[in-house]
Amino acid sequence: MTDIIGYEWRLREQMAAAGLFSTTKLLPLLEERGIHLSASQVYRLVAERPERLNLHVLVALMDILGCTADDLISKVALGRADQRTGTDESELAESASAVIRARGLRPHRAQISD
Repeated sequence: MTDIIGYEWRLREQMAAAGLFSTTKLLPLLEERGIHLSASQVYRLVAERPERLNLHVLVALMDILGCTADDLISKVALGRADQRTGTDESELAESASAVIRARGLRPHRAQISD
């Protein structure tokens, strides 16, 4: 068993602590630091948890908000995962048949015509 970890994105909290309650107020502050994002990109950055983040954007946010990366991102334990090696043939057969049953997939015989 291994631990699965995730992260929590706390940009909105840090903005509120700095007195910024609107994403549109963040846009010119980013522009001053050479970060050119559209209003919709800034909104998504604040409202959603980013999967990828440019380090220049991260550093600009830290500068604007006077915080550290630890203030913006925190590690979250999501639980434990089974460790499967994938080498046991019965495990592979069970997982393949489970996918087939779940999706309702059935193999069809190929017809070759001349």
